[in-house]
Amino acid sequence: MFLLPDAREVQGGESLRASGLLLHFTSLPSPHGVGDLGPWARAFADLLQEARQRFWQFLPLLPPSSGFSPYHASSAFAGNPLLLSPEDMVEEGWLRKEELSPPPFPPDRVDYPSVLSYKGGLFQRAYERFRKEGAEGFEDFCAENAWWLEDYALFSALSRELGRSWVEWPQGLRDREPGALRRVAEEKREEVQREKFLQYLFHRQWGELRNYSRRRGIRLVGDLPFYLDHHSADVWAHRELFKLDREGRPLFVSGVPPDYFSSTGQLWGQPVYDWRRMEEGGYEWWVRRMEHAQRMFDLVRVDHFRGFVACWEVPAGETTAREGEWMEGPGEGLFREVRRRLGFLSFIAEDLGTITEEVVELRERLGLPGMRVLQFAFQDPSSSPHAPHRHERNCVVYTGTHDNNTVRGWFEEEATPEVRRKFFRYVGREVPAEEVHLEFMRLALGSVADLAILPLQDVLGLGKEARMNTPGRAEGNWRWRVRADQLTTPPLERLAELTELYGRAG
Repeated sequence: MFLLPDAREVQGGESLRASGLLLHFTSLPSPHGVGDLGPWARAFADLLQEARQRFWQFLPLLPPSSGFSPYHASSAFAGNPLLLSPEDMVEEGWLRKEELSPPPFPPDRVDYPSVLSYKGGLFQRAYERFRKEGAEGFEDFCAENAWWLEDYALFSALSRELGRSWVEWPQGLRDREPGALRRVAEEKREEVQREKFLQYLFHRQWGELRNYSRRRGIRLVGDLPFYLDHHSADVWAHRELFKLDREGRPLFVSGVPPDYFSSTGQLWGQPVYDWRRMEEGGYEWWVRRMEHAQRMFDLVRVDHFRGFVACWEVPAGETTAREGEWMEGPGEGLFREVRRRLGFLSFIAEDLGTITEEVVELRERLGLPGMRVLQFAFQDPSSSPHAPHRHERNCVVYTGTHDNNTVRGWFEEEATPEVRRKFFRYVGREVPAEEVHLEFMRLALGSVADLAILPLQDVLGLGKEARMNTPGRAEGNWRWRVRADQLTTPPLERLAELTELYGRAG
């Protein structure tokens, strides 16, 4: 089974049943315009414990490259500096309390440009103190992480000056000529050092939060995106691992064909992998990604698992994902190497979308749990693998994901009259819109699945205004935040009662 060995309670062959909540850190309350790793994250870990939950799932923690999407990252290994807590920086001595003077940010949305400007000023003040005083453990952190940190820090410093596409940089920098890299690293020594310092702070704050959560019995479920943005440190530093032309431009880009979310498919636009070259190198880059993720998190949701069997490659320049082709992925070979190097695979396979028998067979051979999403269950509940009566123990059931509407939003805006009728027949009664989320919670928590994950929006019964992401929409995503006054006792007490009732209580 997929739960961590030290998190299992085996009695008569039965593995631990558990549940948790899905909430990204940016969605936490905070006076600083965006949720972070500080006081409200610790308070949320306390709320999880009080509500008898054992798992906290969130989206990728990587620095976003474009559109503020955590799935469009500029690094496979760095942390997003926007998640740094100003309050904790005060406690650590990098800022003074009087320097925290945030403007009146909206309480229920992230205004990313304003937050970037505000926090950028705080980071610069903190770095100036670091320049004078140094930091315990900084040199050790840089040495231990030099294999990714050097490229990322230089790439980030260059990006601020030279723009958003590294193929347009001067040829010596674009092609990473050693002499050009040495010269610019010296010229931009302060900017590079500042990036390393922010990653050092992220590493420390993340470690503190993880230890705090563990003491409360809360396991952290991270997210490993399948692709990276073209404008990322890893694509720039490892061009040979991607299908690029001689100047570094993508020959093909990522996406998926038309599906539930979009009639024209989803054109993600990231460069695709050259799996032959990766295999020749023993999949070293991917092994390091997965090792890094397993060190940071207790469980890891591996995004777009079907891409390991076959990837939808769209010729660069297409405006939709319709005109693509399935290309063979690495299959079990990659995971054999990962298992040989790392041992236990603490992964959840995101196996949604166009799933073939080959994808199911790979997941089952690896022993990984897949995902079941209740919003997908009621088109044809008698045969849908997402319907609760067809779940298996080795899976994770969700009421919805970050790509779905909230349950109430789905019911009010997307479910057809026929789907509603099937849902009513399934639960045995007609359900008013304000109670639909409660029925979904019951279905998820009562499932035979070992792990149930509920988006916080569904626990609170929020509508479409609380949706995190709408696939295919370029603007307005990833901005939702929960208000402090919404984290009230009644919904969390109800969650605790249902968790106890269905044998998942921590």
